[in-house]
Amino acid sequence: MRKVPARLLKDVATATAATAGSAGAGWAAYNYLNGQAKTARTVIPHRTDNAPNGDGIYEPGGVGPLKVGRDAHPDIHLMIFGDSTAAGLGVDNADETPGVQLARAVAEETGKRVRLSTKAIVGATSKGLSGQVDAMLIAGNKPDVAVILVGANDITAVNNPWASARRLGDAVERLRESGATVVVGTTPDLGVVKAIPQPLRSVLREYGRRLAHAQRTEVLRGGGHPVPLADLLSHEFLQAPDRMFSWDHYHPSAAGYELAAKTLLPEVLVAVGEWGTGPVPEPPEVSEVAENNRWVVRARRRLQGNE
Repeated sequence: MRKVPARLLKDVATATAATAGSAGAGWAAYNYLNGQAKTARTVIPHRTDNAPNGDGIYEPGGVGPLKVGRDAHPDIHLMIFGDSTAAGLGVDNADETPGVQLARAVAEETGKRVRLSTKAIVGATSKGLSGQVDAMLIAGNKPDVAVILVGANDITAVNNPWASARRLGDAVERLRESGATVVVGTTPDLGVVKAIPQPLRSVLREYGRRLAHAQRTEVLRGGGHPVPLADLLSHEFLQAPDRMFSWDHYHPSAAGYELAAKTLLPEVLVAVGEWGTGPVPEPPEVSEVAENNRWVVRARRRLQGNE
């Protein structure tokens, strides 16, 4: 993790100043949080392994993965782009990755053969999306629907939120031009990762909220369909961290990826024209549970004697 930008410390500095009663509390908070960033690097394991690969063809009834050959004629080609969460880092079995869980669900819901191809790379930020799209175009096997999960590494790398979002929007636009429908799970909520110490965790959560907002704008600009994962998944990850996180307490577990896949499924079914006649579920704008767990909110409650 690099240094935390001063502009992201406004809420934390305000709460710290209220607690310390010092004009210099904002600078103290800045130094303190950068110290916590160093601590977080020792708490969160540095992963050099790859996620299990489940690419292949999936059929209804739990069949697959089948080998992709010249005689293979899938009905739907699903391609996954993004970072380690897109690849499924944190699980031991390919069946537990979000791509495979999504491919199996689409096959089951539609009764069609679904080919899964994964371009996601562990450690990637939005800067890597262009290369992933290039790889797809060079290979020539264009998807019918592309799913992108990216953002967490942009937060920990402290990349500019709007620049990161623009790179995502550009990738969406290129995929749309190739003929794919694009579904994007916007950046997750790092505020649920308890391995990151407070109040740094709340600062990163605020960074993530800004990035997710910018991502939504750029995904829509590029013609894609954004799904706010932070707002839809925070409650479950906060309530059952032992079940939702893998052994590293940072990447999702099989249960966490299953929830993410189920959350993305409606938009993917819409993308392939298989949702049906009912309305697509409307996601919340902000997760109430996650919002109430922000460090600055709890600090203000303590000051007011409400906690």
